[in-house]
Amino acid sequence: MKKAVVLLSGGLDSATTLAIASREGYSCFALSLAYGQRHSAELAAAARIAQRFEVFEHKTLSADLASLGGSALTDTGIPVPNRPSTGIPVTYVPARNTLLLALALGWAETLSAWDIFIGVNAVDYSGYPDCRPEFIGAFETLANLATKAGVEGRRFHIHAPLLQLSKSEIIRQGIALGVDYSSTVSCYKADSAGRACGRCDSCRLRKQGFMEAGIADPTRYADGL
Repeated sequence: MKKAVVLLSGGLDSATTLAIASREGYSCFALSLAYGQRHSAELAAAARIAQRFEVFEHKTLSADLASLGGSALTDTGIPVPNRPSTGIPVTYVPARNTLLLALALGWAETLSAWDIFIGVNAVDYSGYPDCRPEFIGAFETLANLATKAGVEGRRFHIHAPLLQLSKSEIIRQGIALGVDYSSTVSCYKADSAGRACGRCDSCRLRKQGFMEAGIADPTRYADGL
């Protein structure tokens, strides 16, 4: 059985990544993280998506990144901006993708799964340093240096199939693979029902992606935008 651990946040990109891994014939084990984010709606979305794609197992782990602060996604004292940011935005969560991949690596090694999928994107992204090809390559090197499996000759591969795709390309591919984007939550400040604000950077990129793809936006907005 060809196994893979797929990081699943509940957003548009991670749902598409899971669909891609499933299409490629992997038996998928989905991993989500409750890291102290502003809302839990995305974790509920992750559970729906995992069920839709019939993953072998879906784990949700916890890590209190909110206690470290430093991000508008974990510190309610830092407002989420409603306009495009320049440079690295305040929604960057220090060490989040490093931690996510480390946890995925740990689970993958126990499963004898040599493939890890993550939905990072270096084209339509918000300036996060841990969404770049250099980071993915460096972590793959680390994974093969820091594990018993790597030392004994197995090789882990970090797959980032969306890395060089635009948001519209991601959406078109996901639609072709049966992703129901109305079940996903991408908004940085979604309400308890999972409805999006329509104004944050993530909502802006998502809206633009559907428009450029020529596909009706199924996102549920809090104020009917």
